[in-house]
Amino acid sequence: MSQTTATRPEPFVSEGSSPPIITSGFQPGFTGLRCRNCDTPQETGPVFVCPRCFGPLEPVYDLPALRARLSRAELDARPADLWRFAELLPLDTLPTTAARVGYSPLVSVPRLAAAIGLERLWIKDDSRNPTLSFKDRVVAVATARAVEFGFTTLACASTGNLAPAVASAAAAHGLRAVVFVPADLEAAKVAQARALGATVVRVDGPYDAVNRLCLELTDELEGWAVVNVNMRPFYAEGSKTIAYEVTQQLGWRTPDVVVAPLASGSLYTKLAKGFDELAEVGLVDRAPIRFVGGQATGCGPIAAAFESRSEVVEPVERPETIVRSLAIGSPADGPYALKVARTSEGAILGVSDAETVDAIRLLAHTEGIFTETAGGVTLAALRRAVAEGHVDARDEVVLVITGNGLKTLDVLEDGTALPEPIAPSFDVFESWWEGQAA
Repeated sequence: MSQTTATRPEPFVSEGSSPPIITSGFQPGFTGLRCRNCDTPQETGPVFVCPRCFGPLEPVYDLPALRARLSRAELDARPADLWRFAELLPLDTLPTTAARVGYSPLVSVPRLAAAIGLERLWIKDDSRNPTLSFKDRVVAVATARAVEFGFTTLACASTGNLAPAVASAAAAHGLRAVVFVPADLEAAKVAQARALGATVVRVDGPYDAVNRLCLELTDELEGWAVVNVNMRPFYAEGSKTIAYEVTQQLGWRTPDVVVAPLASGSLYTKLAKGFDELAEVGLVDRAPIRFVGGQATGCGPIAAAFESRSEVVEPVERPETIVRSLAIGSPADGPYALKVARTSEGAILGVSDAETVDAIRLLAHTEGIFTETAGGVTLAALRRAVAEGHVDARDEVVLVITGNGLKTLDVLEDGTALPEPIAPSFDVFESWWEGQAA
């Protein structure tokens, strides 16, 4: 393969569930929570909505202090995982047990770039995390906080990849795992979560019904950390580490365009926040970045609002798409994602299921990277963005791949039969090969 990586090679050494992390001199940058809408501060705890306006809570950091303390050299010298950026995560103390999560490869993909009309294209391949998706990042941060708060059960409402990530983290920390999923979730993702020890609760309904159930049980059950409900302010921040790593892997600079999938919209908005924070603390020169996102048209409320130039994200009650991992009909971060797209002069684009499958095959055939349906949506959205002029051929583009194609093999089944087996004979093979060429 002709792929190259943007950073110096670093050994990926397995050291069980307790790899080396920052062991001394850690001073948290996290200072507490505040409302994203009305700026009301809130005490740190397992809370996710503002008691004043019911807006979402988000972590706050002392960025001026971090500007004086953090340096590129110091960060470069730390172990290559997401805890490298601990001061920019919502932590008071460092986790004592932590799986090796993050620092996935940033790979140059020249053949794919040429195929879609770009000169410089990188893939941030987050399918290389422990459970084969970027969800390991958000769960790692949420779990660190859940342990600190004394929870004994780790739970989630999942569209797919979150379930095995929660199961894996719970097993590594000796916690119970309970994952709630739509009943039609891909079998591979259910099997992965069960193999990792989770109790799987299949719910008759789409993801939004699953999420409503988890909202109810969070108020009723003690000792449960539902990572994307009562732990959401901490959980969502894990996505920022993708932006941190991309910047570092590019030699402490930012790309022109970043492309990512949207489900709730959280990943998309946190990427923008991550690049902005690095500029605020002086680790990178501030430069404009356009953010491009993709959704499946069968469940693309944010893309629909962007196309219609609406400020309102209308919920989709019945998702109709093969892209189950993005099928959130009522995306919590929809309005914030629209703001990121518009202020950055980016775009959020809808793509069909057929375009998604075609993009999965294109990436696999040109670069040997096998992505799940969310990655197909992301690449298909980039192709459309290039065609419509949102992205220029000369732009340096980073495409975020969030999950592995082994999780959604069913979408590639096209009815084509496997070739008949041949006898173990050269003459038989030669005849068969000549037939293939005919």
